Amino acid sequence: MNGALSTATIVAALVLAVWYLVRTALDRAPNRVDLIAAGVLTALVAVLVVVAVAGLFDGERPADTATFAGYLITTIGLVPTAAILAKMEPTRWGSLILGIGCLILPVLVLRLQQIASVTVA
Repeated sequence: MNGALSTATIVAALVLAVWYLVRTALDRAPNRVDLIAAGVLTALVAVLVVVAVAGLFDGERPADTATFAGYLITTIGLVPTAAILAKMEPTRWGSLILGIGCLILPVLVLRLQQIASVTVA
């Protein structure tokens, strides 16, 4: 797992989480800019997942490849799912859905790093 890319993903997710939660507190529904920001975060996560999958082919694999794959699938699908649900809920709760999704993402990235650090040759 790329440390700088993981850090960038975590920071971006936390910044967006704060933004979405502030919008929730201000009783604002997610707008087009919020959904575009979620899309940019999804692109960043997609790059992270591609790098992680490419790392599987360099000779060292995580000790628990199935768990690692499950976290990869969850990580890539979390923000788009939150964005779809937020679009379906055009109230302040849509912003909350995006905020919670962005709060969960750093946990998933950290967990991916933990699993990737325990390797077998």
